[in-house]
Amino acid sequence: MLAWLLEDTGLAQVTPQQLGLDGVPDEQGDTHLAVARDKAKQWSRSGSTLAIASDGGLVVPVLGEGWESLYTHRFAGADADDYERAKRLLELMQPYRGADREASWIEALAIADRGQVLASWELRGATGVIAESTADEMDARGFWAFSLWLIPKFGKRYGDLNVSELESLDDHWTRLRCLVRRYFQSVFVPRLD
Repeated sequence: MLAWLLEDTGLAQVTPQQLGLDGVPDEQGDTHLAVARDKAKQWSRSGSTLAIASDGGLVVPVLGEGWESLYTHRFAGADADDYERAKRLLELMQPYRGADREASWIEALAIADRGQVLASWELRGATGVIAESTADEMDARGFWAFSLWLIPKFGKRYGDLNVSELESLDDHWTRLRCLVRRYFQSVFVPRLD
């Protein structure tokens, strides 16, 4: 998704791996915004380019203290794969039906240069429900949580929505794309010689 944010902007995109950076910085913040800001700062110290980092998670209100969006990727254990994560979440949701299965997404994004955060945002996405399915039905095309998150308005899983459907939902990634583009247009105005 980060590459999509900058698509058609003319800005060169380089991954951390292309810069010779291994792994992801520790995710020690107490909010998605804090984690995204910290990752962007750490990555920006390692190269001669601006760094963009994000952090997000699934919000599942019915699970209360039994679920923390900050640990969406790690909640089933450090060694769990996507299938195990999906299976565990579906087990947690098994007693719930209908509106009790409501879920949304929260995503934070930060831009940093030489260890200083230049801009950051945290947005909540559309509301959907955790599909009543099995982990075996999980779509392997995208992020595991997006294959379980059903958007009833379209009768589709989030990972299957097209750009116009995402835009009609006022989706978090669509809004972040606008914010990032607006930021770069306001800060990096082309000079006329």
